[in-house]
Amino acid sequence: MAASSCPSALAISTTSRVAGLPLLLALRRTPAPAGTRAAALAAGHGATCSWSPLRPDLAVAPRRGAAGARARAPLLRPRAWLTSPQIASTAFTLGTVAVLPFYTLMIAAPNADITKRTVESTAPYVALGLLYAYLLYLSWTPDTIRAMFASKYWLPELPGIVRMFASEMTVASAWIHLLAVDLFAARQVYHDGIKNNIETRHSISLCLLFCPVGIAAHALTKNGQTYSSDN
Repeated sequence: MAASSCPSALAISTTSRVAGLPLLLALRRTPAPAGTRAAALAAGHGATCSWSPLRPDLAVAPRRGAAGARARAPLLRPRAWLTSPQIASTAFTLGTVAVLPFYTLMIAAPNADITKRTVESTAPYVALGLLYAYLLYLSWTPDTIRAMFASKYWLPELPGIVRMFASEMTVASAWIHLLAVDLFAARQVYHDGIKNNIETRHSISLCLLFCPVGIAAHALTKNGQTYSSDN
């Protein structure tokens, strides 16, 4: 058998005798010529084999040059150093922590000047909107529209939405969406309470996790207080 050009190649020679005698296998390491080794290094394959007759699962792909790898690296894409689950988890935590100070101020000190100034700020909505747009970009696939409007009437269907929310990135983007909308609704409840002198702490607390219930609670509280004032 001819010697392999790979430095770690194994040449197998077999010696057999008359039928019935054991088959002897002798493995010997055959060094590659210096010229062949230098050519392999120059081609960027290094000193590793691309295939081994004994362990094909240990085959190593040819290495690319450092300059080529840097040239092909994506720009401004955190996916290069963070996985999708890590990005989704980090965004989920940051979004949740970001809205808590606003709820805390509206519940603990609704009439304080710092609360009124803080609630008037649009910074949290801009930040949550940008974060949501980024997560939406990462989670978007060509099948997203088809999953959302799977019906022949172009209406959302529950099975398609369930399949779409199987992705952690999609769930994280939906959570940021809910945080932004819930905070905006809680701010509207807070402003209405300050304007009409209505108790809103219970309604704002409900808006944090159960926004529709919080809005309904505020409407009932406002109507009940108005009815009591008229009588």
